[in-house]
Amino acid sequence: MTSTEHLEAEPGAAPAGRPRSALRQLMAASVGNAAEWYDWYAYSFLAVYFADQVFPKGADNSLVPLLSTFAVFAVGFFMRPIGGLLMGAVADRQGRRAALTVTILLMGGGSLLVALTPTYASTGLLAPVVLVVARLIQGLSVGGEFAASTTFLVESAGPGRRGLFSSFQYVSTTIGQLIASGVSALLASQLTDTQMGDGGWRVPFLFGAVISLVGFWIRRGAHETRSEALRSGPRPALFEALRSHPRESLLIGGITAGGTIAYYTWTTYLPTYAHVNAGFDKEDALLVGTISLVFFALLQPLGGMLSDRIGRKPLLIGFALGFAVFAVPLLHAVTDSFVSLLLVQCAGMVLLTGYTSVAAAVNAEIFPARVRAAGIGFPYSLTVALFGGTAPYIGTWFKQVGHADLFPWYVAGLCLVSCCVYIALPETARRTLEK
Repeated sequence: MTSTEHLEAEPGAAPAGRPRSALRQLMAASVGNAAEWYDWYAYSFLAVYFADQVFPKGADNSLVPLLSTFAVFAVGFFMRPIGGLLMGAVADRQGRRAALTVTILLMGGGSLLVALTPTYASTGLLAPVVLVVARLIQGLSVGGEFAASTTFLVESAGPGRRGLFSSFQYVSTTIGQLIASGVSALLASQLTDTQMGDGGWRVPFLFGAVISLVGFWIRRGAHETRSEALRSGPRPALFEALRSHPRESLLIGGITAGGTIAYYTWTTYLPTYAHVNAGFDKEDALLVGTISLVFFALLQPLGGMLSDRIGRKPLLIGFALGFAVFAVPLLHAVTDSFVSLLLVQCAGMVLLTGYTSVAAAVNAEIFPARVRAAGIGFPYSLTVALFGGTAPYIGTWFKQVGHADLFPWYVAGLCLVSCCVYIALPETARRTLEK
């Protein structure tokens, strides 16, 4: 049986005689990924509005609800390794497309549950319990999403284009985040703080449930990238990637540590950091975040194409050294000035592109095709849970204990650790990708 004939027989495959469309593959991954990450990021953007509704205030500390809300944000991250392992196994056993359709449904369900979360005043402890369950569902989904979509994107790329295709992982992630930021900023500009707290914050989550269904519909038409040989061979065991490739698993962790702390600090936590530490207006902080995210999305394909020409390592090393040197002065430069926050955020986005535009390609190029999705998903998601998901909580906690100036050093230190990994990492850009 020829490859084309096999594709004709498989659901979601390209019709016989018609070549696969690279644009269609990018759309299938990107639209669903954007929907996934819209739902995920809407939580962090709107936390300052619903924290008081779900969690009771401490007797003498107004930061208690915000700290509790970011703690739940971190709890969602700790489901991501499980999602990376389970959905990665589905992608390696049943196909990348099957895993992608499951993750988008989970995310939509979690978003709907957040929207329906009752207030603490009306139901007591049930309110935070419902919120935690919703974030656990979303964490499971996001962990599986990165594993499946990373593998799907890079395997869909032609020779010499893996970096470019890789960059769309964060293009679509950023589009989802941008929509979340834009919707949040629009609501904040049209409603008072009281109206936002009373129920305006629920609207973006209801919208997220709807666009997740749209993403599910689009993904059903994606073409499977797992090769015929893998589809017809024995299925990998659940922990086969960890047992057979421990060095590669550790490499994923080292590659990700600095990137994830820098990414979540600059793209998610910085508006809250500016509000808590410099008294920056919440509405203006969301607007700055929206503008800088547009800039960030435009940078990603440029970084991906550059890595296809000069390799992945120069970009990774440039990112890590840049943050190791400039994270502290940049974060200390944040004031209550609109221009200062915008410049700080955009400067960080330029440095961050050295990691985000190539991360998917580097991760996929490390593991063999048989266990690629699960091999990436578990160590990547575990590292993100430990360092990315806790960033907002740690930053807010440093402020609470009176040492807000330590958080920038924490970011710089992790980036320096990853820089050492990047220096020792073999260049993978010119390798033939096994499928």
